[in-house]
Amino acid sequence: MVRTSRPDLNGAVWRKSSYSNQAGGDCVEVADGFQAVVPVRDSKVPHGPALSFDARSWAAFIGQLKAGQHRGSCLLT
Repeated sequence: MVRTSRPDLNGAVWRKSSYSNQAGGDCVEVADGFQAVVPVRDSKVPHGPALSFDARSWAAFIGQLKAGQHRGSCLLT
């Protein structure tokens, strides 16, 4: 696991997964525009903690989701 410095998320613009339902869903939100990391948080707890993933690892994970390798997972698009 690669550790990176924690990004300042003040003013971050979050987007919800297109697979979340209208009632809030059981999914995640990501904040775009950060260099080398992808901040991720629980859409049901928007003021809760956020995790930051290495951008390359996140892209590989999303690629696997799109390929159907993680059934039942929430897909971010």
